[in-house]
Amino acid sequence: MSMVFTRTCDATGRLALLLRTLGFRAIPINGQMNQPKRLGALNKFKAGECNILVCTDVASRGLDIPSVDMVINYDIPMNSKDYIHRVGRTARAGRDGVAISLVNQYELEWYLQIEKLMGKKLPQFPAKEEEVMLYLERVSEANRIALMKLKESSGRKKRRGRGDDVDEEVEKYMGFKNRKSSNKQ
Repeated sequence: MSMVFTRTCDATGRLALLLRTLGFRAIPINGQMNQPKRLGALNKFKAGECNILVCTDVASRGLDIPSVDMVINYDIPMNSKDYIHRVGRTARAGRDGVAISLVNQYELEWYLQIEKLMGKKLPQFPAKEEEVMLYLERVSEANRIALMKLKESSGRKKRRGRGDDVDEEVEKYMGFKNRKSSNKQ
């Protein structure tokens, strides 16, 4: 089971949709979700119904999920100590685990601060362009579909007057029933 950390709440929903479009069982959790929805997502993850939890730093502390064997930092945290909390979600109770950080040129300074805090250089795994290009079209199409679904669900929420920021696709995936609003326009 894997946890993928993003910087923003919006990114959790978009990335979870993208991963599901690619055939992975991913579910988001973030601070904009109400407590029952966060608990529902967490329970689905713990029960193995979803094997990828896409989250913000709301999930980096205080959760005991011993079965996490991989943490992916999709976005490097701005605070070095948040990195320690994130990667601490894996390899718990003497188990093995892996932490992978995707770093772009804008996040390099934060990455170097993490290495300084840890007092060691982290191993690098440079991506080979030809391998990345094999997946570019498929991932780009999945991203386009995820963005389209988010736009569709956002438009429906505005028309019906819904105020919560969790998109309907996520609600369907989590098993919440569609709520009908009495504010039809």
